[in-house]
Amino acid sequence: MPHPISRRRHAALATVVGLTTALATLAGTGGAATAGVDDVPSTPVPISAPDGTVMSYVLNAEVANPGQTRLLERAVRRADGVVVQSWPQIGVVVAHSDRSAFRTTVRDAAGNALESVGATRTVGVSEGTPEGVAAPWGPGASDYKRLDRKDDRGDVGSEPTTVTPEPREVEQWDMRMIKADQAHRINDGDRDVLVGVLDSGIDADHPDLAANIDEESSVNCSDAGRPDRSATGWQPTTSDHGTHVAGTIAAPRNGIGIVGVAPGVRMASVKVVNDDGFIYPEYAVCGFVWSAMQGMDVTNNSYYVDPFMYYCEDQPDQYAAKEAVRRAVAWSTDKGVVHAAAAGNAATDLATNTTDTTSPGDSTPITRTINEGCHDIPAELEGVVTVSSMQRFPAGTDESRLSSFSNRGLGVIDVAAPGSSILSTIVRDNGYGLKSGTSMASPHVAGVLALMKSAHPGLTPAEMVARLRAQADDKPCGTTTAGAACVGTPENNSYFGEGVVDALDAVS
Repeated sequence: MPHPISRRRHAALATVVGLTTALATLAGTGGAATAGVDDVPSTPVPISAPDGTVMSYVLNAEVANPGQTRLLERAVRRADGVVVQSWPQIGVVVAHSDRSAFRTTVRDAAGNALESVGATRTVGVSEGTPEGVAAPWGPGASDYKRLDRKDDRGDVGSEPTTVTPEPREVEQWDMRMIKADQAHRINDGDRDVLVGVLDSGIDADHPDLAANIDEESSVNCSDAGRPDRSATGWQPTTSDHGTHVAGTIAAPRNGIGIVGVAPGVRMASVKVVNDDGFIYPEYAVCGFVWSAMQGMDVTNNSYYVDPFMYYCEDQPDQYAAKEAVRRAVAWSTDKGVVHAAAAGNAATDLATNTTDTTSPGDSTPITRTINEGCHDIPAELEGVVTVSSMQRFPAGTDESRLSSFSNRGLGVIDVAAPGSSILSTIVRDNGYGLKSGTSMASPHVAGVLALMKSAHPGLTPAEMVARLRAQADDKPCGTTTAGAACVGTPENNSYFGEGVVDALDAVS
């Protein structure tokens, strides 16, 4: 692989969606790029779509506008498919079909309106086609309603306040590591700030979360990628992962249990994980677009998009899925949403890795070669803050320790945050529990971004990312018990990026 610095992503934020992704060479099968001269091709993973099996697809318009999107919708119907959800803002259509030739037929029917088409899973649609879609094999979807974003607000000042500790705050070493306890004396978050928790749902009746959940802005995106506004759809069913993440972000200071990084802000549950634990591309697209439509300020993304740990641009299906998610992230960023994402738990150097043994995760994984055009999404998409995980410092020291499971990578990791043995809210008995992972590190960063937005409401996502990186406390290469050794300088290295995120600086 080329030098890892070639994978640095934050030179500029993507602010315009609707233009085709710049790719060196386009293959004739739907927009996938061929490998570069210095890059070996990635290992193909053909996705079979037998007649009679309902499969899910994304179609990306050559130009993102309502007219081109309508042309894709017509092409879907002419190819004997059904439109599950359209996102004209980004020129993406989610479709189902039980015809094996759908990709070829819809490409011919769409003509120049189509930039790329690809299957989003290697297996049939487990949840079925949503109710309301006129599908010969079952029910189907609804139109979206565009909601205006709230106006930008000017900077606000805050006077120091007295803070009463929560009953279990003494156990929250993670809050002290990022100086959240000190930040709360200045600003503990503004109610106008809304954080989208893209995850497995938030427990609506947990006494240490309920006050900060915005039910009106919450949604379930795991119904084939269509927004489900039902009262309970966005709540957890088989996983308390999202509930744990939510507690770290914004458990209120209410005299119960723990406190979050930004206890004064609101959260919306954006459910993107299905009952089998998968986050498919159409779910993520729904989540990012919905976040912007609802005027959210920050999202947390403690997952990678299934079924591939790395989406490769020289594979047509993977390219199309990645492009749809990229468009959703870029459009929401342009609308004012800043995104934090977990780097992953494979103890892998994302800047130099050339092999994946875990994909596709929804069928039979194979060992495959990955190249420079293969990325972990959403963590490696432009404009997303990528977070590695740290262990607790040994008593009496501030020694640098990367969690053994944490992914890493020079030019890929932006900042680090605590992620090992984090105490937060869980569903069982409306209680509390310890979890570890970069999934636990990322919400610390989302919380800091929420505090920053509270103190400085006029900042754009690009300005927030720049401040977050600049304010992070430099952390020299330290130790870990697994994975590649650290490379880089104390100011920017493969373990901690720009350093440990700093909540106190964020509100200053």
